[in-house]
Amino acid sequence: MFHDFKLANDRPVYIQLKDYLKRLIIKGSLQPGQKLPSTRELGLLLSVSRNTIISAYAELESDGFIYAVHGKGSYVAATAAPPASAAPPCEIDWPARINDYARQAVELDRMKRGIRAGRNAISFTSIAPDEKLFDLDHVKRAFLDRMAIEGNVLLNYGYAKGYKPLIDYLMNYMEHKGVDLNGKDMLITSGFTEAFDIVLSALRRKEGGSVICENPTHYTAIKNLKLSGFDITGIPMERDGIDLIELERALTERTYDCAYLIPSYHNPTGIVTSPEKRSAAMRLMARHGIPVIEDGFNEELRYSGAHVSPLIATAGRGNGVVYLGSFSKVLFPGLRVGWVLADRRLIDNLESIKRSRSIHTSTLDQSVLYQYLLNGNLEKYLKKARSEYKRKYEWTKRCCETYLPYRKLSGDGGLHLFVEFDKPFDTTELLDACSSQGVIFTPGDMFYTDGGGRHTMRLGFSRVKEEDIEKGLQIIGRTARQLMG
Repeated sequence: MFHDFKLANDRPVYIQLKDYLKRLIIKGSLQPGQKLPSTRELGLLLSVSRNTIISAYAELESDGFIYAVHGKGSYVAATAAPPASAAPPCEIDWPARINDYARQAVELDRMKRGIRAGRNAISFTSIAPDEKLFDLDHVKRAFLDRMAIEGNVLLNYGYAKGYKPLIDYLMNYMEHKGVDLNGKDMLITSGFTEAFDIVLSALRRKEGGSVICENPTHYTAIKNLKLSGFDITGIPMERDGIDLIELERALTERTYDCAYLIPSYHNPTGIVTSPEKRSAAMRLMARHGIPVIEDGFNEELRYSGAHVSPLIATAGRGNGVVYLGSFSKVLFPGLRVGWVLADRRLIDNLESIKRSRSIHTSTLDQSVLYQYLLNGNLEKYLKKARSEYKRKYEWTKRCCETYLPYRKLSGDGGLHLFVEFDKPFDTTELLDACSSQGVIFTPGDMFYTDGGGRHTMRLGFSRVKEEDIEKGLQIIGRTARQLMG
């Protein structure tokens, strides 16, 4: 016995030994009442110090797995391991117990079934920020600053609505975007996805639920809308945003519970909706009484041109827009912090839903983000990030124009470009051919609400080296031409 004990380098030795002996006790290899080796004997047997054995035994005794008899040694506690006959083995047919919601979640989980990149593959699939740009020193400083001020509080339970200093900061931040805060309030969430899910769960539905959105649109939104039972109507995109003629026609044909729109650096097309179309779309929504869920995706990653106000600012004093914000694509996705800015009465309901589901978003994450922002680091970081991403954006665009036989290329900024080939070209077939050459991308069909888009693809460039951008697009372009014949 004890011959299979192996040390790792990442944890204190006494903790490793405690866990090893606990496992032997739980499995029944060490029986209740059995005497353990003396600390000296076990230390020699395992080639560890006697103090390590003493510490491990003390931890096991504290946890109730062993007990000490003065002058005799340590023994396995009688209650440490359950009797083998305590309960008969139970085999549940879990696939038969899974409900339709879970089954549909698996069916819609493209990430689970998606293509996996090899270690040296050139991957255009990600639109996450480049971790090489992460402002680690200032994040550390923000953490230390906040912990010094209220560390004990930050490690306890927080409030469902969110960390008040962060809420106050973000309310001011949104006001600077031109938002009229009269009658509005904010809820902090664990990123965009939770915010979207909570809002959808709160909406009253007519005839099962229906939503109108751009086509194509954010796949995570499509997935959550379907899981929530909404029927989705997608409106085609034009060069400057949603097709207003098609939007008006759809709004006159049926009623909708809500609209979901991504006006800035649209995912996946990268299009920025023009100010004129933003105003026109909001007038249509107001006329038909449709609340708008606005995804503030990547608003900060503007490389050129004038600032364009979010829809919630365009709405003025109206309360018809629910704004979902996050710094995940701009700062650090690992800090799971997002927010909902909406009518105060809606936020009151969303707060209770949040409390019932996850109690609160990590107070530590919120406080570190708050301190980072308070220390004035956001603008400095954005300046650096915009410069880097703008260079990659322009280089990727130039390489697409040079190497790809595309019909249409879109993307006004952000972290990706969207490519359309002539129909009926199939980018799924192109992906299969490219992946064997070490290049992968995201086929565009997953972003379409109507099963279309097989001739499109999204190219994320944020985490790809410039030399690999050119090499990868050369391979994609050459392979596409071969498939086109």
